[in-house]
Amino acid sequence: MHFDVFAQGKSVLHSLDPRVKILTYIPLVFVIALLQNIPAAIYYLTLAIIFIIVASINLKELLNRIVALNIFIALLWLTLPFNIEGKTLFVIKTFSFSLDGAIYAFIITLKANAILLFTIALIGTTDVFSLAHALFHLKFPKKLVYLSMFLYRYISVLHEEYERLMHAAKARSFYPKTNISTLKTYAYMVGMLFINSYERSQRIYQALTLRGFRGDFPMLTHFHFHRIDILYAIFMSLIILTRFVLWN
Repeated sequence: MHFDVFAQGKSVLHSLDPRVKILTYIPLVFVIALLQNIPAAIYYLTLAIIFIIVASINLKELLNRIVALNIFIALLWLTLPFNIEGKTLFVIKTFSFSLDGAIYAFIITLKANAILLFTIALIGTTDVFSLAHALFHLKFPKKLVYLSMFLYRYISVLHEEYERLMHAAKARSFYPKTNISTLKTYAYMVGMLFINSYERSQRIYQALTLRGFRGDFPMLTHFHFHRIDILYAIFMSLIILTRFVLWN
């Protein structure tokens, strides 16, 4: 499991100061999430697609994430149009498919995809440790940042441990079925995963203590603002303010 698949690149977005990215990304997401009309949602989705093109994102990895998101969005299309009152477009047995519900689901679809694409183009083009470093500079809670860093570092380790247990089970002719034996096997695997995780956490703590860790990681390099960062901040501010100028 790798979360930095989009962080490797040489585009303009990859070279921006992570602090500027975070400071512009947060209000942008709030603005998109609060949109209430289709033209505004289409406008921001179009901008998000342009950002993805500028960032030269890997298309295969991008499509995997878009498909995963829209599988959940499809569930909204199966519920919202049938639960929101409005002009009826058609009826399936006793359920009415309303126009207002369809519009609402369509706006959510546009906004969700726009936020996903902006997240990948702005946050995904920065490696996790640079983001954590930027959060320190922006005075985010230190414990929360450290927790995020350790979570990122060791969630892949836990996934590898799970795969090792699964390979061991398959080597013993285990094949998942809908029976009690399969449930017991998964329960044992989850238990072993918790035990192994606890033992690994003790070893990690001892290793950190041995190296003199006192709750802080020393920062050897620091960020510096450049002209491109200032221009980017101005441009993003205009994009955010567009929502209040064109769609009050």
